[in-house]
Amino acid sequence: MQLAACIEWMFADAGTDLAARIRAAGAAGVKSVECHLWRDKPLDAIEAALRESGVRLRSFCVDPRRSLADPADHDAVLAAIADAIPIARRFDGAAMIVASGFTRAGVPEQDQFDAVVAVLKRAAALAEQSGTMLWLEPVYMVVGGQRMFVDTIGRGLDIVAAVDSPALRLLADVYHSAQTDEALGPAIKGRIALVGHVQVADTDGRHEPGTGSIDWTQVMSALREEGYRGEIGLEYFPTLPDAASLDAARKALGLAG
Repeated sequence: MQLAACIEWMFADAGTDLAARIRAAGAAGVKSVECHLWRDKPLDAIEAALRESGVRLRSFCVDPRRSLADPADHDAVLAAIADAIPIARRFDGAAMIVASGFTRAGVPEQDQFDAVVAVLKRAAALAEQSGTMLWLEPVYMVVGGQRMFVDTIGRGLDIVAAVDSPALRLLADVYHSAQTDEALGPAIKGRIALVGHVQVADTDGRHEPGTGSIDWTQVMSALREEGYRGEIGLEYFPTLPDAASLDAARKALGLAG
């Protein structure tokens, strides 16, 4: 498995300039990077850095973020995805990441599930027609007592299966999953074909794998047993200088060397 790095959090030794961080990632042997929202990014400079370093932009977040669980937001969701598609195509098919939005108080769970599936069917059709890819990311977050509607890998996979499109896959974030006490192995068992990408960080603290309580040997064994061959995205806040942080993550994940 190869590594991808969240360029907004990693390679900070190169400074605040994202293009410089991309070059640093390439020099360290990391061939894919990821970023969050795209509208505030220096896209021309990023594109030049990617080209010069031989690094690929693996993914970015659809911007602005809107709720998949609320039908009142669906037009805005689709408009944001339509805006993101040219960016995905510009950057060699970088995947477009969406999250569900928060649960809606007083609305039956099935209604919210159906709303997410309905809008993602339309969004996936847009992506498929354009030759691009969407990733649904379960996110653990609580605001005002409301959790994100999709905050576990299991529910995310249920939704990806219901949408049933080759243009939609799950971004399985091990950090967010662990926040819900979800067991990764059972969550992905028999459904790894629906997983497009995996991201990692340890809990608590969201730092390098190996700094917290997650059993990374168990995580990596579960992924291998299910046949995952994709990249592992490093989406954590480093506690060490660039080289040492990358080395520590590789060792914890059993990907050293």
